[in-house]
Amino acid sequence: MIALKELIEKPISGDWGIEGENVNVLRTTNFQNNGLINFENVVKRNVPEKVIKQKKLLRGDIIIEKSGGSPTQPVGRVVFFDTTGEYICNNFTSILRPKKDLIDSKYLHYILFANHKIGITEKFQNKTTGIINLQLSRFIENIQIPLPPLEIQKHIAQILNDAAALRDKTAQLIKECDALAQSIFLDMFGDPAFNYNNFPEQELVSLVRSSNDIKCGPFGTQLSKSEYVESGVPIWGIPQINSSFVKKPTEYITSEKSKTLEQYSVFPNDILMSRKGNVGTCSIYPKNWELGILHSDALRIRCDENKVNPVFLIWQFRISRSLIVQINNVSSGAIMAGINVSKLKNIRPIVPPITLQNQFAEKIALIEQQKELAKQELKESEDLFNCLLQKAFKGELT
Repeated sequence: MIALKELIEKPISGDWGIEGENVNVLRTTNFQNNGLINFENVVKRNVPEKVIKQKKLLRGDIIIEKSGGSPTQPVGRVVFFDTTGEYICNNFTSILRPKKDLIDSKYLHYILFANHKIGITEKFQNKTTGIINLQLSRFIENIQIPLPPLEIQKHIAQILNDAAALRDKTAQLIKECDALAQSIFLDMFGDPAFNYNNFPEQELVSLVRSSNDIKCGPFGTQLSKSEYVESGVPIWGIPQINSSFVKKPTEYITSEKSKTLEQYSVFPNDILMSRKGNVGTCSIYPKNWELGILHSDALRIRCDENKVNPVFLIWQFRISRSLIVQINNVSSGAIMAGINVSKLKNIRPIVPPITLQNQFAEKIALIEQQKELAKQELKESEDLFNCLLQKAFKGELT
């Protein structure tokens, strides 16, 4: 094991410059949690040419996050710079430049990535005035790197590259499933914002059997945290909605308590929507799942399926710029936006013939089947990558 400080040049701090457009500047918003850089929203700034020359990123550099983070995402993420062009990184990051006669750049990146993933990097962070900072000097002094011969390092990096490529290819397939679903929607119904097909528009409340079918979850006077139990009837909230119910609930109430909250029940095919924070994000409660209860930060739309198919409606919520604007207009809050449920009932989606909506839902069901298979493959490929990464970190991968 060799100290990181022996394997890299002196760290190069980033620079933010001033308003202008003479150089590309990478920020932590360009960091992806798989260790890659997202180049889609790179900002341009004015930075003196002398500074650019000193701080310009070179292919094979590792960029480390030294300010930012959150309770669920510790500071210290690393990404690998593997392109050409004139780029620097901002002042919340630093460049770690490997000594290539001692260590393979990609191998080092994977070892540092593993350090962050398993929580070692977290030991070198501190929090001041609400910002989490990485103690970079102490990190570089103390982090130990397994150092097999250079050829073995390159071999290990290639094994991990191949495993990462498999994982990323499967993740891309899932994205393509969503893109296909969106394409089918637009092909069948057009852009709802323009409604060239002249489908009727109806108030949302007219598409449910009762106005109470559009309802937000119970508030503190009806359900307090002191009534939560370790298991029982699940409470479904924003984390579950945002993950399309992949994330499991962490809060439960007793069956007896749930009977007093039946008006806030959640059944299969209900649309659940986040009404705070990232307002408007929504998912359909899966078929064959047991009864649940709404969280106070969520709302439920229980469709009259003789009038509107929930699969069609949820995709309209996701795609229609018109509906997105309408939802934003019925949201308010000085600190955190929240949907006004009474006003939400008056938003006006397009309502094509139900037979056409059902045809769309059938096509989406086929796509979802393929997507579920891809999700299982993704889990398996992520498990493989993580297993190999852990072996590399322990010096067991050769």
